[in-house]
Amino acid sequence: MASENNELRKAGLKVTLPRVKILQILEGSGSRHMSAEDVYKSLIEAGEDVGLATVYRVLTQFESAGLVVRHNFDGGHAVFELAKGEHHDHMVNLESGEVVEFFNEDIEKLQHEIAEKHGFELIDHSLVLYVRKK
Repeated sequence: MASENNELRKAGLKVTLPRVKILQILEGSGSRHMSAEDVYKSLIEAGEDVGLATVYRVLTQFESAGLVVRHNFDGGHAVFELAKGEHHDHMVNLESGEVVEFFNEDIEKLQHEIAEKHGFELIDHSLVLYVRKK
């Protein structure tokens, strides 16, 4: 709990029980991308009394503070992952909804080259590949 408290303070957020519990859920999810509903269900299963509206509000606060990154993959609903600081791209399995993170130096280099060729400097990007099993 101490590490969550420090993370919240560093992000400029007051330490509250719902914030700590939601951060613990996200940290415990591994690299899983969770919707607000997923977080809410995990809280309920853990016996925590936190409402869905609170979960949405806290996730939005976390996003503003840079603690989480929101993704709107195909299908419309937002999912969140902890902001780990290192860049990565995503593959979304259209059949199962599974999200796979990956990093490829060649793809990164090529994107910069394409931007340069067109007279631009690449500042940031988001690459999502939509896939299905063969």
